[in-house]
Amino acid sequence: MTQTPNAQALVTCDVNDGVAQVRLNRPEKMNALNGAMFEQLAAVGQDLIGRTDISAVVLAGEGRAFCAGLDTAEFERMASGADAVVIDRPRLGAAAALGQQAVHVWSLVPVPVIAAVHGVAFGGGLQLALGADIRIVGPETKLSVMEIVWGLIPDMTGTQILPELVGRDVAKELVFTGRQISGTESVTLGLATRTNANPVVAATALATEIAGNSRNALVHAKALLDLAGRTDLASGFDAEQVAIRELIGSPEQVAVVRERQESLARNR
Repeated sequence: MTQTPNAQALVTCDVNDGVAQVRLNRPEKMNALNGAMFEQLAAVGQDLIGRTDISAVVLAGEGRAFCAGLDTAEFERMASGADAVVIDRPRLGAAAALGQQAVHVWSLVPVPVIAAVHGVAFGGGLQLALGADIRIVGPETKLSVMEIVWGLIPDMTGTQILPELVGRDVAKELVFTGRQISGTESVTLGLATRTNANPVVAATALATEIAGNSRNALVHAKALLDLAGRTDLASGFDAEQVAIRELIGSPEQVAVVRERQESLARNR
């Protein structure tokens, strides 16, 4: 098992049995986001991009909430005329702004990322959850695209990801009103995958199940599913064939087939 060495880190990461447990670690502020948290989220995500010892990631928050959104201190800085957290960087994937990178980096992690969302996920906190591949939420969890009530727009990739999940009209309603929805309604709308009374336990169980499968197949599957709808159909079909040719007969795939055959033989 590996662990972030700094106990005061605002974002921690533990790896065990192929599953990385990433935690927002500012519980006294309900994991409210500031520049330092953006930095650490992007850094932890980038570290995981290059690791080959993980097959799934669970992204969650310590304490009472997943993430309450942007720290109110940052809004006070905005009101004073200061440039609070809009920080441009060399592009990470498609993202140039640091806040976008803190979300977008999870789509660049090559293995599945599962967000376990409890308490609240407001504003930037909800956008962070949108960066994951799968979202498991508590039924009573409160979620909101809250930026409009602060005179802002969801600028951490939210305007681009949200319509893909819920449709353009529902995305507009959520963004234009900033209304709060429950975890149960978020699943109905397509914003979340499913509910569970204990999202972290459920997400960890799912991550463990996923990590038991072929890592190479998981990596290709995630890349292909993320490509769907973002390229023309012929290009998508071609990418599918490139992936399957790389997988068939590879050492990992051969080992999986043999293990599967042995398991079936034992259970006859």
